[in-house]
Amino acid sequence: MKETIGKHGIWNGGGLRAEDPAQRGERAEAAAELEELGFGAIWLGGSSSAAHAAPLLEATSRIVVGTSIQSIWDHEAEDAAASSADLRAAHSGRFVLGLGVSHAKLAERYRRPYSALVAYLDALDAAGMPAGGRVLAALGPRTIELARDRSAGSIPYLITAEQTAKSRELLGTAPLLAPELKVVLESDPARARTLARDYLAMYLGLPNYTNNFLRNGFTEDDLKDGGSDRLVDAVFAWGTDDRIRARVDEFIAAGADHVALQVVDGGPRYSLPREGWRRLASLLG
Repeated sequence: MKETIGKHGIWNGGGLRAEDPAQRGERAEAAAELEELGFGAIWLGGSSSAAHAAPLLEATSRIVVGTSIQSIWDHEAEDAAASSADLRAAHSGRFVLGLGVSHAKLAERYRRPYSALVAYLDALDAAGMPAGGRVLAALGPRTIELARDRSAGSIPYLITAEQTAKSRELLGTAPLLAPELKVVLESDPARARTLARDYLAMYLGLPNYTNNFLRNGFTEDDLKDGGSDRLVDAVFAWGTDDRIRARVDEFIAAGADHVALQVVDGGPRYSLPREGWRRLASLLG
């Protein structure tokens, strides 16, 4: 998988996984453009599934499409294994099933998430799904080790370069490590941090993320008022082209094989920030 997805991909939690039939053509066109821009993967945020990935795979010929993530509470393992197998067979292995436990506030069935994830992987194995066709959204040490042992790697969301290095140590050298990184294409510090805080606010209400920040050296003060400058600057890339490029390279140097870049521009969550994607492609060279 490392060889096919390259160093840079696009994470999009809204527009590319939208279900409005009237926008299907625009979504397909955007996916094809991302492929032409040189990105190696498209990661579909929210509780996405193979059904969301299929139209994008049909519209492209090389780029990998992955779920980031498919919630284990929303889809039975046997169905996930079958739909994944169909897509991988139809599109030369370009589909990756990214799995995660979501959050207690978002999943009514949320109970004992680690044990539930282990059981889900057991069910995928029983259904014949190879470990190499799936990755896990792993934040804590136990889940990172589970990603190492039971999948092709880890696709952590909302982590720092420092935690990327720690994740690499736990994973070892072979598994994929593909963290998400939010990008604000704005060089004015006040404007950039305002856009970042507006977007970060939702995540600061989810204990899986706040506990992870506290586990990795941040304090309760860092989580107040939309996030401290220290926190914002650690989980967002913003500034000049050179500064943004350097932040992406920092994650690669820390051990990431691939960075899933999410453009944050203050627009609606279900928009397609295509101009931002073009700027990213240009500055990454």
